[in-house]
Order: sequence, then structure tokens, then C-alpha cells
Amino acid sequence: MHKFTEDNPLVYTVKGLCRVCYTCVRECPAKAIKIINGQAEVITSRCIACGNCVIVCSQGAKTYYSSITNVDEIVTSPNKSMLCIAPSFAAEFTEIDDYRTLVGMIKAIGFDYVTEVSFGADLVALQYKKLFDSEKNTSLITSDCPAIVNYITHYHPDLVDLLAKVDSPAMAMAKVVKKKYGNDLKIVFAGPCIAKKAESPSFDANITFAELRELFKQKNIYPDKIEKSDFDPPHSGKGAFFPVNHGLLKSIDKTEGLGEGEVITAEGKAKFKEAIEELENGLLKNQHLELLCCDGCIEGPGMTQQNLKLVKRLNISNYVKEKLKNLDVKTWEKDIEEYREISLARRFAPKDRRIPVPDEKEIDKVLHLMGKTKDKDFLNCGACGYHTCKELAIAVCEELAEPEMCLPYTIEKLSDTKEALKQSEKLASMGQVSAGIAHELNNPLGIITLYSSILQEEINEDNEIFEDIKIINEQAERCKNIVGGLLNFARKNKVKLKETNLPEFIEHSFTSLIKPDNVKIQLINELTNPLVKIDPDQMMQVLTNLEKNAIDAMSEGGTLSIKLSENDDVFNIEVSDTGTGIPEENFDKIFTPFFTTKGVSKGTGLGLPLVYGIVKMHKGKINIKSNTNPEKGQTGTSFKISIPKNL
Repeated sequence: MHKFTEDNPLVYTVKGLCRVCYTCVRECPAKAIKIINGQAEVITSRCIACGNCVIVCSQGAKTYYSSITNVDEIVTSPNKSMLCIAPSFAAEFTEIDDYRTLVGMIKAIGFDYVTEVSFGADLVALQYKKLFDSEKNTSLITSDCPAIVNYITHYHPDLVDLLAKVDSPAMAMAKVVKKKYGNDLKIVFAGPCIAKKAESPSFDANITFAELRELFKQKNIYPDKIEKSDFDPPHSGKGAFFPVNHGLLKSIDKTEGLGEGEVITAEGKAKFKEAIEELENGLLKNQHLELLCCDGCIEGPGMTQQNLKLVKRLNISNYVKEKLKNLDVKTWEKDIEEYREISLARRFAPKDRRIPVPDEKEIDKVLHLMGKTKDKDFLNCGACGYHTCKELAIAVCEELAEPEMCLPYTIEKLSDTKEALKQSEKLASMGQVSAGIAHELNNPLGIITLYSSILQEEINEDNEIFEDIKIINEQAERCKNIVGGLLNFARKNKVKLKETNLPEFIEHSFTSLIKPDNVKIQLINELTNPLVKIDPDQMMQVLTNLEKNAIDAMSEGGTLSIKLSENDDVFNIEVSDTGTGIPEENFDKIFTPFFTTKGVSKGTGLGLPLVYGIVKMHKGKINIKSNTNPEKGQTGTSFKISIPKNL
């Protein structure tokens, strides 16, 4: 039997087809799917092979190991070969009216024999009945669903001893046919289950009904060209009910309920997990559980006929009724007596795959990163594939998920990114034209400045044209400053990082400020470590621009405050003033080149766009808060810059 490993997985992702919709994450009961490089990858060591991800993936990005090549090798080998088919075939091959046609098609592939697994189910049912009758004062979990067995051994290893130590119907049938047809017989199992491929070495190959259909297609085998053939013995009885809900109970005449000696059934990823958790928590004492990972085997991932549950149940029921009506009861009883002494004992071992729950501080850190700081932030919308925001945070800590899987968090980031892109486009455009503008204007501006300065020096102040010359000189200087600002956008998008003592750096920025006496300056330092990595030259431009703007906004006096703070990953520089504030309608324009609220000749509108560009080159963020209404509190503006500590 094929050995499944991380290098040779049973269930895996087809590269490039995954659209990262998180549906598979949501449907995986074992949380065995990790988002890696934009693809939802299956973690083989955690996978229970239930195949839920295969069923729900609309893009076909989830698939499983194909055993078709193995089957070809078996039917062409010198050994006799047999295909044991699960009784759920009646729900799969609905287009075939007579089961004998299907048997004939299977033999046309090259198999010497074809039998039903359901005779093995008859034998297993007898073993279960003994266990249920003899162990009324304890709990028991049926073990015929390999995905359930995987889930318990991997994630609830303390319950392993409660698994019924009985072979599955398929494993039982393998032992029967080996005894009847010889140990050299090559056996292939066909059914609706992916997990069967890794259940046990009882079979030489395991294929799904989907693969069986593919074999028919490859070998041009069609129902209208086939000679009908019956199943090879031994033939089954009520065991054919196994694929449907409560099929086991029908086989052993047990009722479903919560009374003594009765069996609780739970099918599907949500219900079986709930039943296991309630059993583990002591809420289901002395109860027997029949658990199926799918909603009955007729809903297995190896089926091609999906979403026809009632029709499939009806087909199974009709097939079994017809089968029992024609059953040679005496021969069946004789076969049961002949093979019931075969040992169907089975052993289970814990294979603990649980990941330790992360520390609450780690979880809170991730929640804070995703903006989950207040009760109202915990939407628990499930869009990420996890039931709650905390479950997602735990998965992030366990390196099974990413914060970006949180839809509200991602939308907020996209909103920020959209604004950043808009601003970047503006800055990029400015960068493209600035070099040309500088080239065209610098020379004539230099000449105008030179000659206007000479004229101003030579003309007496009493001369009537002195003031005109003075205005020409001032405006030429202003144009020169505008061109100088534009040149900042033409610079390369690189920063030269240098370890800097930030409080001392801030103090130094104050030395170049020209401030009136009615403006006070204060520095609030809350850093535990004053050393940070920045580009000092560029960051000085940021500070001087913000500080100058703050002073200009406080014509009546006030306080300029610079607060230094930090959290785990970033340090913050907050420049605040108690000036007039910025009207809310100007917020969208504040970083737009040439936009300014200052009077004529008092501003170029390039300072804040330059600040924005430098902060972004430091991979940082800049946020603004402002108040213009004294009734709402102190007026003024605050620019908060957040820079990553590890650039």
C-alpha cells in the first residue's frame, strides 16, 4: 500500500488553482489547512483524509492521490485479482439499472472476481452487537469510519481506548476473501471514501467511485456493450445498509436514542465533533456512539453524485430490499458460520497531533494587531474559516493562519492601501516632472534673482521702483524654494538608516526653529530604549516641516508638543499643537502637492507631501487628528508617525 508523507501526500493542493476563499479552512474539522504564499496548503501530518476540502473546493484546487496506475498494475499481474466494492455503489451508479451490468463492467477492466464489501459489514455488525450488549456500563465508539479513527487518535488520544477494537467492514472482507480465494489474491477496494486509501495494508490498492468511473472511461467500457455478471460469493445480507445514516443500527436491530444500550448516531463534521467533545467532557456517560465524518457514506468525497442525498438513500433502500428478497438465506447463514470465527480484532494507538494552546499574551497580541481591542470588535463572522476571532488568533499563533484572513481587518488595510496608492500616484507624478521643471526653471530663476538683488543694492530705498524690485526678488526666491521642494520628489526611493538617539535628535530639531515668545515647546519621552534606526537627514525634514506648520497654526500663542512612545513593533513620534486646527473637509487634500491653507507667499504646499513620502519610505504610517471647534475641547492638530523598529 502507498505510504503517505509530506512529500507524497494523500490530499493536496493543485498549485495555482487555489483562489484563497477559505472555504476549505472552514470545512476542515481538523484545521489541517495552512495559508502559504497565497495557497491553502494541506498539512499532511494533521490531515484526517476526510475529503471535506475536496468536496467544497469549487476550483478543483483540492484533490487526492490517484490509485488508477496501481490498479492497472494489479489487473495485468499474473496473480488473480478481485475488486471489493462498497454497497454505496447503488447511490453512485444511478444510471445503471441492473447491478449485474456494473459487475460486468468491473470484470471488463481485468478483475477476475468482484464482491460486495457488505458481507464484511454483516460480520462486523455481529461483533458490534456483542460489544453493545456486553458493555452497557461503558461508552463505545464504532470504528468503521477511518476519518473518525484518525480524528480521535490525532486530536482526542485520551478516547482511543473507547474505539471498538473491531476491523472495518472493508478490512473484514479482505480477510474473508483471502481465506476463500487464497493469500496470493490481489485485492482492490472501491468506495466513496478517500481515507480508506490510508486505512490499513489489507488492500493492494484503494480507489474511489470517481476513479472507477475514470477507469471505465480510459478503457472505453460502457453499460450497453457489457455482458452482465453477478457478484462472486460470499453474498451479503443487511450489511448493505451500512452506507446510510443509522445503517449499522438496522444491521443489528438497535434503536437510536439516549437510553441504556442504545446507540447515539452523529454524522457530519459539526455533529461528530460535538458528540466527541460531549463524551470527553463526561456528558455522555455509558453511551455507544456511531460516528461518521460524512453525512453517511453516500455523501463521501469519492462520490461523483453530490447533493442528491434523498435520492441516494432511496436507491440504497431499493437495492437492499431487492437484494434481501432474492437472498438465499440458508447459504448466507452457512457463510456467516464459516467466517464468523475469523479474528476481526483490531488495535489502535494514540498519535497525538495536538498543538499546545498559545499563551494568552500571544493571543492578545494577535487580536490587537487585527484591531480586536474592544468587545464590539469581535464580530465572530466566520469569514476567515474559523468560528471566532479568538480561534483565528490562536491559529495565527500556531502558524496555521494569517491575520489577513480576517475580513474586517483586511478591508481596513485595503482602505489604507487605497489611500496610500492614491497618494503614491500623486508623488510619482511629481517625481517624473520635477527634474524637468528644475532644469527649465533653475537657470532663469538664478538670473532673475541675481539681477534683482544687484538692482536692489544699487537703487536707493527712496526710489519709487525700490519696492517693485524688492517684490521681484522675494517672488523669485519663493519660486526657487518651490523648485527645491520639487527636487525632493525626484530623489531615489531609498533611506540611509543610521542608529539615532531619538530624544536628542528631537531636541536638535528645535534649534533651527524660529518661534515667537508666546509659543512653548515640550518634549515627552516615553521610550524605554532611545536608540532607533532612521535616515537622520530625511527625518529632520519631516520634523522641521511639522514643527514649522505647528508654530504657524498658533498665531495667538500655544504649545508645541512632541511625544515619543512605543509598543511591541513600532515607535511613535506625535507632533501636536494647540492652534486653530484643520477643517475636516481638508483632510483628503492635506498631503496633495501644492495644496496649502496658508496665505499667499506663506507656503508652497509641498511640505506635507514631502513628509508623507519620507514616512512611507521608512515603511511607516502617518495619522492626523484635528479639532477646530472649541466647544469640543482644545483646538489644534496632531500628526502621529509610526515607524517599525526593525526596518
